Amino acid sequence: MTPITVVEGRRLALSNLEKVLYPATGFTKGEVLHYYATVAEVLLPHLRDRPVSFLRYPDGPDGQVFFAKNVPPGTPEWVTTAEVPRSEGPARMVLVQDLASLMWAANLVTEFHTPQWLIGAPGDADRLVFDLDPGAPATVVECCEVALWLRERLAADGVEAYAKTSGAKGLHLLAGLEPTPSGRVTEYAKGLAVEAEKVMPRLVVHRMARNLRAGKVFVDWSQNAARKTTATPYTLRARAEPTVSAPVTWGEISSCRAGSQLAFQAPDVASRVEEYGDLLASLLDRGVARGLPPPP
Repeated sequence: MTPITVVEGRRLALSNLEKVLYPATGFTKGEVLHYYATVAEVLLPHLRDRPVSFLRYPDGPDGQVFFAKNVPPGTPEWVTTAEVPRSEGPARMVLVQDLASLMWAANLVTEFHTPQWLIGAPGDADRLVFDLDPGAPATVVECCEVALWLRERLAADGVEAYAKTSGAKGLHLLAGLEPTPSGRVTEYAKGLAVEAEKVMPRLVVHRMARNLRAGKVFVDWSQNAARKTTATPYTLRARAEPTVSAPVTWGEISSCRAGSQLAFQAPDVASRVEEYGDLLASLLDRGVARGLPPPP
């Protein structure tokens, strides 16, 4: 019989709790749900009012992995949804606004991906993002070097950057913005990526062609486009082990000498939240959001 639990007054059917989703560590679906319940306080503010794209892996990362943007069949009526403009026509998508909705979505076994804008102003970004993706043999260590340069360059424009692991190979840099058209943010981000490549040509590439990435860090500026999404802070990833896109300190980035130093799994995150709180909390503070400098 499928267990039924009540979360904030909502009845949820939680299935296959003993199913192993991460064979490399034996991490089960029940442990996945426990993880999300544990980090809900810091995760939910980063999901709230942002339409969610689900990257589902119901049989684990070695099974079928697929994106789902539209409201999934069988979604409870109490889960908030909203119409989202898209180039191919409007779509109805899920908003994860509360703990019950989070646990319902986590039961689908999914990564959470969100855009850089809120549902009230589609296409007006309130976040800037860089996805730093290393091409072997480069690792997250090289990403840290690039991240430190980008942090200083952004600061020169009055923009404060924060960092998290991607939960895969690299890093994500984020900054809070006054609402700004996504096209303008994309243009600015691309400009900084090009500048980084000029300053560090042996380390950085800003173009997407994979044959250019070997031994370099691809500074992906394109995720600022209104149609793009990025892994949400604290989401689990569909990897061999239950890795998390985890916020990190600049001290950790400065001192990183091996990839293992910035590889965090679900069991590591609760203690980090207890020690640091939400290292990305300032992204949620409209009072510290900054505007971009005018185009040259």
